[in-house]
Amino acid sequence: MSPLRIDAHQHLWQIARGDYGWLTPALGPIHRDFTPDDLAPLLARHGIDRTILVQAAPTEAETRFLLDIAARAAFVAGVVGWTDLEAPDAPARIAALAADPLLVGLRPMAQDIPDLGFLARPSLASALAAMVAHGLVFDALIKAEHIPATLALLAREPRLTVVIDHGAKPDLVTGDLAAWREGIAALAAHPQTVCKLSGLVTEAGPDWSLATLQPVVDHLLMTFGPQRLIFGSDWPVVTLRAPYERWFDAAQTLLDGCSEDERAAIFGSTAQRVYLARRGRL
Repeated sequence: MSPLRIDAHQHLWQIARGDYGWLTPALGPIHRDFTPDDLAPLLARHGIDRTILVQAAPTEAETRFLLDIAARAAFVAGVVGWTDLEAPDAPARIAALAADPLLVGLRPMAQDIPDLGFLARPSLASALAAMVAHGLVFDALIKAEHIPATLALLAREPRLTVVIDHGAKPDLVTGDLAAWREGIAALAAHPQTVCKLSGLVTEAGPDWSLATLQPVVDHLLMTFGPQRLIFGSDWPVVTLRAPYERWFDAAQTLLDGCSEDERAAIFGSTAQRVYLARRGRL
């Protein structure tokens, strides 16, 4: 039996819900509703068996909205949601959300929080412990400037599995990757970290090419290794730079040097282990 192929990062939203502060008309082609009916044909065309649906609004209401979608869309294997990790009752909130086995992780939108040290705050400690207790993954939506705080989080809670979204968003427009390279190596030194091979074309700008992305992918392969990398489309955000199929094909080409087993890990089995197995999904 062939291993499952998993897209570990995409979004679905309904504009009228009103809690997507970042999603403005200026974003043109993605400022509209995206539903399971929009995504399903893309998954079928590329042989994707399951997906991980990721929050796009900092509200529990949106997390419930996504869990409801996941309950009805057979291809959604899990949801990475949101709750206020600094709330006094954060452990109880996490327990309530985790009562739904479709919840596989939580993600604060750290890149949008003015305090670059947010992830290092001691006030997160009880929430992080609750996430560990309920088998939830911490998705880190960060850039290079957030890496020091992320390292502090990793040191404080070594039992927590942390998934670095979008390769920590390297600056592929300017090509200034020195701090990013150093930070990625430091993150990868923590064995509980995993990294998503996703979101790179959005960081590269409209004229991206395989040559633009290859040095970044090579560094991620060297530091995390193929067994700790996870493919994600970041659809529909990716469509600001490329259709689903162009990024999917690019990822295949960028990983040409990997063995069949390594590619199977990146395109499915690692996501299954990290997100789904601990929550009894699949």
